[in-house]
Amino acid sequence: MQDAITTVLNQYDLIGYYLDNKAMETMQSFFDTGLERIQITEIISNQSADIIKETYVQLFDEQPELLRPGGNSYTTRRYSACLRDIEYYLRYASYAIMSGSTQVLDERVLYGLRETYNSLSVPIAPTVRSIQLLEEVIIDKISTSDEATKSIISTPFQYLIKQLSEKDI
Repeated sequence: MQDAITTVLNQYDLIGYYLDNKAMETMQSFFDTGLERIQITEIISNQSADIIKETYVQLFDEQPELLRPGGNSYTTRRYSACLRDIEYYLRYASYAIMSGSTQVLDERVLYGLRETYNSLSVPIAPTVRSIQLLEEVIIDKISTSDEATKSIISTPFQYLIKQLSEKDI
C-alpha cells in the first residue's frame, strides 16, 4: 500500500527523472489536504456503524427484492456477506482517503473481488449502488458544500464504481 508521495517518487525513480513541477504540485496538494483527509477519515472511523447501517437500509429500501427468496441477500449467510462487503468498501475507501491514493483499492479490494464475485454470481448493480450510497451518506454526514472536500470523499468511491462498472465480473 502506497500513499500519494510514495506513488510519485516510485514513478519518477522508475524512469530515472528528478521531480518536476507536476510532481511537486501533486505532493504539495497531498500535504495541503492532509488535515482535511485526517478529519474525514476520523468521522468515517467514529461513525462507521451508522454509515454502514444507513447504507444498507437505503439499499434494501430501494431494492427489497435482494432480501426476498432468490435475492442475492436472501438467507442470513448472504445478508451477512453483503454487510461485510459494504464494511470492506468503507474501510478501504477510508484508507484511500487517508493515503491520497486509490492504489490500496486495487491491491486489497478490486483484484480479488472480480474472481470472488464471478464464482458466487454476485450481481454488480446492487454492489455499485451500495458504494454510491456510502459516498452519499458520508458527504451528508460531513455536511459540506465545499467541492474540494466532496472530491476528497468521492475519489475512492468513484474509482471503485468505475472499476467495477467497466469490468465484466
